[in-house]
Amino acid sequence: MNPINQATDVATHVATLTPLYAEIFLLVAASAILLIDMFLGESKRVITYVLSLLTLAGCAMFSFADFNAGTTVYAFNDMFISDPMANLLKIASYIAVALTLIYSRQYAHQRGMLGGELGGEFYVLALFALLGQMVMISGNNFLSIYLGLELMSLSLYALVALRRDHAQSTEAAMKYFILGALASGFLLYGISMLYGATGSLELTEVATKAASGTVKPAILVFGLVFVVAGLAFKLGAVPFHMWVPDVYQGSPTPVTLLLGAAPKLATFAICVRLLVEGLLPMANDWQQMLMILAVLSLGIGNLTAIAQTNLKRMLAYSTIAQMGFVLLGLLAGVVGVDKSNTAAAYSAAMYYSIVYVLTTLGSFGLIMVLSRVGFEADELNDFKGLSKRSPWYAMIMSILMFSLAGVPPLVGFAAKFSVLQAVLSTGALWLTVLAVMFSLIGAFYYLRVVKVMWFDEPADTAPLAVNADTSIVLGLNALAVVAMGMIPGPLLDACLKAMKTTLAV
Repeated sequence: MNPINQATDVATHVATLTPLYAEIFLLVAASAILLIDMFLGESKRVITYVLSLLTLAGCAMFSFADFNAGTTVYAFNDMFISDPMANLLKIASYIAVALTLIYSRQYAHQRGMLGGELGGEFYVLALFALLGQMVMISGNNFLSIYLGLELMSLSLYALVALRRDHAQSTEAAMKYFILGALASGFLLYGISMLYGATGSLELTEVATKAASGTVKPAILVFGLVFVVAGLAFKLGAVPFHMWVPDVYQGSPTPVTLLLGAAPKLATFAICVRLLVEGLLPMANDWQQMLMILAVLSLGIGNLTAIAQTNLKRMLAYSTIAQMGFVLLGLLAGVVGVDKSNTAAAYSAAMYYSIVYVLTTLGSFGLIMVLSRVGFEADELNDFKGLSKRSPWYAMIMSILMFSLAGVPPLVGFAAKFSVLQAVLSTGALWLTVLAVMFSLIGAFYYLRVVKVMWFDEPADTAPLAVNADTSIVLGLNALAVVAMGMIPGPLLDACLKAMKTTLAV
């Protein structure tokens, strides 16, 4: 073979892999960490921890460079896409997983989750779950999206069952696995129906065939129903929400945080890929479905959370309600005829997803900080009088609760306002009023946590022994919630720019 032609072929192959540098780096690094960890004792497991954080930093460098480029690049016969939306969501996912690892290190070590010959499996499974999320976020084909979803799901199933000697964790893992498999079946069956109707797994071709009018609408709608059901399960939207409180409560708290943070960003991405990019000609159909899911999630999530005394279950129902707002932003994007309003609605939903993850990270981080060996600080009573034990942590938790409740000038208010503004711009006044009313109801259980911390007498007087890095990062997390609420422009603009480029509107 001609050396010049051979060199050209190699350069071409390398160029086609450029959009996947972050995924390739993560895969190689996670595999290397798994091998290195086999030769480390429990006393040296900090090496696995540091390598995992360095891996996330390396991935962030690749994705940040791609985001700054602002271009859309395809790979693997258009099955993989690197665009501003994907890169921004990936960066947020890296931050979410990094904070989860920082918050959970002390908690996992105290409970033996990092012990034994393969104690580093917590870190490795977290990285592989992140890899699945990245494939989901950049999937441009039904097949690649589903492969990413299964990689993420299988890693999370194993993480939920990581404490094999803990009956509650094992029960949660069984529930999550069975219901997750059912939801994957729904999604896969819907995809098979769409493939049978259109003859393609590529999202752009599916959209073209669906808009051509040559495909029977009944088959498309039938497939769409199953696809929406599968997506609703991954979001935890009503009526596909029953797994959320049980799995959140039964899982080890670090795993609960891995479940409730970065995967929501990946699920938002595949909602945009499947519904907006692949099934936009059927927007009138899935918009009605999302409207029902959003209203039910807002109502049942907020009302049921009031009755909870376990904080992990309360935050689980809070998640259900918060996902209702994300769905409101998604359905608002296809109502109006003004393309600028369309981009604003999708960017508001994206902004809300990122903000929710940021606030959730700190909330579960505080639960892990207050926990100790033989004691899980996941009951409301465990936070009684926290201000007298540690005003610093009480202030952080108050900021996070106020943000989740949507109190200005915190970032939660800016997120809710952006979504409500997008919904109102479509003329759906009744839906906007309903969302505001349910938000006011939801404020009760958030403010109840603040009341318990500042006005009740301490139920526990044990001293708090927290790693310095955890305490510093928690403070930075709370500071980010305040700063991004007072100056929401940069992240909002980044989301708007990403959605405009991705959807070409």
